[in-house]
Amino acid sequence: MKKILLALTAVAAMTGSASAADLAARPYVKAPVAPPVANWTGFYIFGGGGGGVSASDQHVVDTLTGVPLTIDQRQGGSGWFGTVGLGYDWQFNSTWVAGVFADGQFGSIRATVQDPLLQITGTQKLQDSWAVGVRLGWLVAPNVLSYVNGGYSGAHFGSTNLMTLAGFDAGVHLNGYNRNGWFIGGGVENNLNIFGIQSPGWFMKTEYRSAFYNAKTQNEIDNLTNLPIGNSIRANNWNQTISTSLVYRFNWTGPVVAKY
Repeated sequence: MKKILLALTAVAAMTGSASAADLAARPYVKAPVAPPVANWTGFYIFGGGGGGVSASDQHVVDTLTGVPLTIDQRQGGSGWFGTVGLGYDWQFNSTWVAGVFADGQFGSIRATVQDPLLQITGTQKLQDSWAVGVRLGWLVAPNVLSYVNGGYSGAHFGSTNLMTLAGFDAGVHLNGYNRNGWFIGGGVENNLNIFGIQSPGWFMKTEYRSAFYNAKTQNEIDNLTNLPIGNSIRANNWNQTISTSLVYRFNWTGPVVAKY
């Protein structure tokens, strides 16, 4: 009996050793690396262009006394412009971004200006403007920012040569001038990593802006003597623009596709 038990024990030990030797080692699997969260904090530059419309409430005043001679008339126009700028954003939690920026616009947004009493008219051009402001944005997605903005703005309006209603030179012009004002607006900015194309740091933004400039009284100036003649025209200015710009962010870190 003892011999049988010893034989069975020996067989069991040999079988267990063979089974353990046949077991292959577990393969090592590296845990996937989570993609980094998008970070909007940092500096950026941009450039682009767009179009705009202009509206102006105008009335004629007596040059010597400043007494209004007509009631307000709404005049308007349209045109195009280019823009360049820079800014800094700060992402202060997972969904909100705040920033400061400055930009300049240059181009040709034209608006009508006229003196109905003397029946003379002309076209005044918004040649360039600048803006300094702040913006507050909400992340629709990690790489898509919707925002509102606002701030201070200045503009330069070019000189205007006035014509008669028949199309002849009236011999009178309005000098160019600078005006200050404020603006509000908003837009959407998104990363260009779309359709399988990798563009680290490159973004596109589309923005609407409405700018209001203080009223200005312009003397009608004789072309020969360069002295005031006739009446004066008092007008404010309201410009609405839509632009699309290419943006480069210097420290854009994500989100990216993780490699395993």
